Amino acid sequence: MGTDFAHLHVHSEYSLLDGFSRTKKLVQQAKAQGMNHLAITDHGAMYGAIEFYKACKAGGINPIIGIEAYLTEDMRDHSKRYSDDYHHLLLLAKNNTGYYNLLKLTTIANTEGWHLRPRMDKSVLEKYAEGLIVTSSCLSGEIPKMLLKEQTAEAYKTARWYQDVFGPENFYLEIQEHHGTFDDGQPSPQGKLNQMLYQMHKELHIPLV
Repeated sequence: MGTDFAHLHVHSEYSLLDGFSRTKKLVQQAKAQGMNHLAITDHGAMYGAIEFYKACKAGGINPIIGIEAYLTEDMRDHSKRYSDDYHHLLLLAKNNTGYYNLLKLTTIANTEGWHLRPRMDKSVLEKYAEGLIVTSSCLSGEIPKMLLKEQTAEAYKTARWYQDVFGPENFYLEIQEHHGTFDDGQPSPQGKLNQMLYQMHKELHIPLV
């Protein structure tokens, strides 16, 4: 891989019950593959941010601090079942303002939005949007879920909301290159989603990442 490639959706050992990779090993592997940048986007928290930052600086890698947030309709509503309660959303700090807004958002999610997971809603995203880059995230993201349910109009409306709140230059559609097809050649959910995201990219001119 060249220096123009960077992993932006990365879970470390601090993504509890989800991540496995040790922070220093992540940095070493990025360096070995010729990368100059690497992100950390643990689930719902920034426990590993300082360790990651120090490891990147020691390894000559530019650290990108982020989180994969749990987004819910109303973070103060605790009535919904766990499986129906949230979407994933990737947030990356582009500057110091974005970093401090990430700290604020994760604090609010853990102190005011907690319901089995640290959750936030769009009202706090609007308040602390400055300095952040956002992606549509994985199969569990809000827009991906809508697209896979064939709720295309709602997905496009939601994409425009993110552009309006964060700025069109700060919102990206996230393509993931894994499980593209099954053994029989049929596209997997991720493969189908990538096609839908590419179509949205062409129609709404939202950049891909």
